[in-house]
Amino acid sequence: MTLILFWSAAAMVAYAYVLFPALVVLRGVLFRRGFVSRDTEPTVSIVVVAHNEARGIRHKLDNLLSLDYPRDRLEILVASDGSVDGTDEIVSSYADRGIRLLSFPRRGKIPALNDAVDLATGEILVFSDANSLYAEDAVRALVRPFADPSIGGVAGDQRYLPSTGENDTGERAYWNFDRMLKQSLSRAGSVTSATGAIYAIRRSLFVPAPSSVTDDFAVSTAVVLQGYRLVFSPQSVAYEPAATSTKFEFQRKVRIITRGLRGVVVRRPLLNPLRYGFYALQLFSHKVARRLVVLPLLVILVTTVLLWPQGGFYQWSAAALGAFLLCAALGALFARTRMGRCKLFALPCYFCMVNAASLQALFNLVGGRRIELWDTQRGVSTTEQPIRAAACAHEREVAS
Repeated sequence: MTLILFWSAAAMVAYAYVLFPALVVLRGVLFRRGFVSRDTEPTVSIVVVAHNEARGIRHKLDNLLSLDYPRDRLEILVASDGSVDGTDEIVSSYADRGIRLLSFPRRGKIPALNDAVDLATGEILVFSDANSLYAEDAVRALVRPFADPSIGGVAGDQRYLPSTGENDTGERAYWNFDRMLKQSLSRAGSVTSATGAIYAIRRSLFVPAPSSVTDDFAVSTAVVLQGYRLVFSPQSVAYEPAATSTKFEFQRKVRIITRGLRGVVVRRPLLNPLRYGFYALQLFSHKVARRLVVLPLLVILVTTVLLWPQGGFYQWSAAALGAFLLCAALGALFARTRMGRCKLFALPCYFCMVNAASLQALFNLVGGRRIELWDTQRGVSTTEQPIRAAACAHEREVAS
């Protein structure tokens, strides 16, 4: 029985981290589905939900006003979710430059987002986090795929600004991996969902997001639910600072995964392969199997110890697992040092942190705990970093 548990758990982990990504890449090569992408200028409404973002909201607004998109076809809405730190006053000072403040009582991000969309007038809705900075051509690139009537939504490319945060190495590695998957998924069909930093959908396809789920997941997957494609645009770049604290990042991951798992429950019709084909498999694999891989990992941890007396492979497995956990512990212990940011220690540390967050999120889901209100922890840097840093980084990438 112990052997069966060990190998079953190992197969689950291998599927989540190796077999499924390999299948995605292979499918992207063998079953390409092209789509029309050309310059077009539909009316666009950018929706930003902010709660107590006074520290960096000026940078965000200046960034949006600098976008390379016709101002007479661009509407910018800032939905303030009960801000009490001066955010409303700062946004109001931009009224003469065409930015509209929507001040709501504190209810949570999703009610504010839903109400803001009700007041938006653009053909295309663009959603953005309050601390993300767009490359100058981001919106123009984001709307190009909408020239194809089969495209209902476009996911942009979230990237991180240079930083020395505790999670910088691990977070960047995760998003590099995620970017590769999105490119392959988009070539053959739809990406699983968009990231909240930068994505767009047709206004006609917006479905109000239910409470207690991740808004970007709910809004973007509604496009697929209605029979349209959700594709990836690597040219549509948004920059964000990496989390500066492991504690803050852990709390953020718990919140995102808790709401994300609840979102899959809400969107469970998409898990039907008879109707949604490969997308059903990728939704389960990406948003369920990978997030719950902590369970087979725990089984491997226990069974490896129990199988030690059998020697050989199992002793080597136990030694490798012990070395991995030691590296993770050293990564956590020296997180604020150069040593802690070395990939040898940072990646195991980040991997363990994310899976610990997944376990806590699973407890939240089973226990019926809903996360609807939270105070964002931006750390020391966040959007106080110069906008030009993002622009320069984008220019370097384009040139290379």
